[in-house]
Amino acid sequence: QVQLVESGGGLVQAGGSLRLSCAASGSIFSINAMGWYRQAPGKQRELVARITSSSSTNYADSVKGRFTISRDNANTVYLQMNSLKPEDTAVYYCNAEKSLFGKLYDYWGQGTQVTVSS
Repeated sequence: QVQLVESGGGLVQAGGSLRLSCAASGSIFSINAMGWYRQAPGKQRELVARITSSSSTNYADSVKGRFTISRDNANTVYLQMNSLKPEDTAVYYCNAEKSLFGKLYDYWGQGTQVTVSS
């Protein structure tokens, strides 16, 4: 099992910045990638940004140039969010992808609310 603990959400005005953190613990070997997803009310959960164990990254088109995902050697992943817009308001979830004996597993954090006021 992998446990993910998120922090850093909150309320910010449009144009402001926030940094989310997600610390992974437990059975963290063979984690292939970690990422951030978000879900706004009435919408499906969507990928925001993802970083692999080799530090390859990909972003949703809507956040390119504004958000940056990074990770440290202590199995913590960060999401730096700049130039925030009201449409970025959502619950943000940390995700870890793990492979074990040929099977893929997804683990999720509890979510952290990000609210951007106009």
